[in-house]
Amino acid sequence: MNKKSLVWVGVAVVLVLLLWAMNRPAPEPAVEEVAVVEETVEAPGASEEGGETAAAEEFHIGIVTGTVSQSEDDLRGAEEMIRLYGDVAAGGMIKHLTYPDNFMSEMETTISQIASMADDPLMKVVVVNQAIPGTAEGFRRIKEKRPDILCFAGEAHEDPNVIASIADLTVNADFVSRGYLIPHSARELGAKTFVHISFPRHMSYETLGRRRAIMEKACEDLGIKFVFETAPDPTSDVGVAGAQQFILEKVPAWIEQYGADTAFFCTNDAHTEPLLRQLAAFGGYFVEADLPSPLMGYPGAFGIDLQGESGNWPAILKKVEDAVVEAGAGGHMGTWAYSLGFSHTAGLSEFGKQIAEGSATLTDTDKLLECYGKFSPGAKWNGNYYVDAASTTMDNFFLVYQDTYILGKGYLGVADVEVPDQYLSIQMTPAE
Repeated sequence: MNKKSLVWVGVAVVLVLLLWAMNRPAPEPAVEEVAVVEETVEAPGASEEGGETAAAEEFHIGIVTGTVSQSEDDLRGAEEMIRLYGDVAAGGMIKHLTYPDNFMSEMETTISQIASMADDPLMKVVVVNQAIPGTAEGFRRIKEKRPDILCFAGEAHEDPNVIASIADLTVNADFVSRGYLIPHSARELGAKTFVHISFPRHMSYETLGRRRAIMEKACEDLGIKFVFETAPDPTSDVGVAGAQQFILEKVPAWIEQYGADTAFFCTNDAHTEPLLRQLAAFGGYFVEADLPSPLMGYPGAFGIDLQGESGNWPAILKKVEDAVVEAGAGGHMGTWAYSLGFSHTAGLSEFGKQIAEGSATLTDTDKLLECYGKFSPGAKWNGNYYVDAASTTMDNFFLVYQDTYILGKGYLGVADVEVPDQYLSIQMTPAE
């Protein structure tokens, strides 16, 4: 090979090397080791609307209530628990279902709704309020599948022996103690006569008939005249409108007959509103309703708009109190400051939560009353185990009552009044 050829070969080699250098992959940059910071993500449900929920819960609480149209107070208690602990659907603790409005004709749907709570593997407590007919069977199906789930009933409609046979705990309004305490409060207000208004169907119920018998005996012992007046049953042919019209027409005559220093009590919700309206106009006393609440009868009787105060019990009470005082009935009418239905739902759910967490036991009635008190600040509670007609104490059936609040006056201190033992054994008398 001559020198000229060698030169060209050299040039070619240089060109190849240059092309290779230009097309080689760029070197990987040096990786600097950095600390990884994990971002803290708030658990679903841990928001301002789920104030006490800090993380996904380890157990769930099921709540079954009626709808807004049938039992608004009960449902508001479920909403309060969701506000505190979050909805299961958002990673919280509370699962809420409603049973049908026509629960008597759709009982199987009601039973299925209650029983479906057992399908949740994290479910530990189920609360039904009000515990309408079918609740016992719903609980029975839960227990068959998940005997570890606690089943609580609020204001049971079924016979005490039926619901107590399966529920871990049932809590109703204390119809026994209140049989004495309502006449006692009436006397404290200045009443000299006590008129009990009802009808045969209600008087056939053990709870209502027994309370009437206790009231009659209490009035006798307290020096008050007891009178029983019969009014139409709203479920009869006259309906609600006819029953209410009867009360509107009869109250003025009753006041004239018995005097303005007469206290009135009725066993039916439909009778309450017209009774309050006429007592404000003609005089008389009303200690509290059959199932007391500031919403029971007062808004309709006094034309009170409470849409803006929904669920705010102190605000509701204040508005009701102002209306009653303005109507000239201050010091003559009373209620419970917090709805029984709301208190049942929230109080029983809170009690179940504390049992599941290990901070309470099923038989700790002081803790139970504390749980009710958590949602009714300023109002004191009391209660006793239910003793049936055979003098048997049911240790899973508890009766509660709240201090009576007299509008325009304040709390009466009823929760601290000792009910004499003699009234606890009085049984119902035949219906009139």
